[in-house]
Amino acid sequence: MLFCRLGTVDYAEAHRAQKELQSKRIAGEIGDTVLLLEHPPVLTMGRSAKAQHVLASESDLEALGVELHEVGRGGDVTYHGPGQLVAYPIIDLKPDRKDVRKYVRSLEETMIRTCADFGLTANRVTGLNGAWIGERKVGAVGVRISRWVTMHGLALNVNSKLEHFEWIVPCGIQDKGVTSISAELGRDVSMDGAIELLAAHFSAQYDAEVEWQDAMPGGVSL
Repeated sequence: MLFCRLGTVDYAEAHRAQKELQSKRIAGEIGDTVLLLEHPPVLTMGRSAKAQHVLASESDLEALGVELHEVGRGGDVTYHGPGQLVAYPIIDLKPDRKDVRKYVRSLEETMIRTCADFGLTANRVTGLNGAWIGERKVGAVGVRISRWVTMHGLALNVNSKLEHFEWIVPCGIQDKGVTSISAELGRDVSMDGAIELLAAHFSAQYDAEVEWQDAMPGGVSL
């Protein structure tokens, strides 16, 4: 499984690249690939998003330079920004992994195991997706699958600016908070270290070896 460390990438560019890679994976032109990156501050609205869950005004977001994108993944409104590790798996679930719920659980399990490496106990919350430390969400999940090839993925708060989540009702959940690994530990956590741990935990669930690359695969550019 190829893991591509891409640094900070504009959301629109990453979304375009994902769609290109998904098409290439469907065609068998590339193997299973995971993009690992951070985004500049951005809000994304999934298929079930409600406009009232964006709390910041359009003028405030514009003044802050924060873009708003409507995307085809599941879920409500989500924030992405610096200090948040985003993983976009472009993997083929055929022939023996064709189970959407199991795939989503593998994304959650990846974040739960990564938190455990830092001495933090993360869990699932019944009826909600993502990874949680107590009543605080540390990681979000949103996926889209076409011909059993995945795109979108997970977002794990490593050392995110938690005040930025005040711009939205995160994932439409009004009665719970958000947190990060760094906030829970009371110290800054290295993004590079989190990347390596997360890659190891995701690939292990698919019996795959980790291969690293610091660029996009398949001739796709950013």
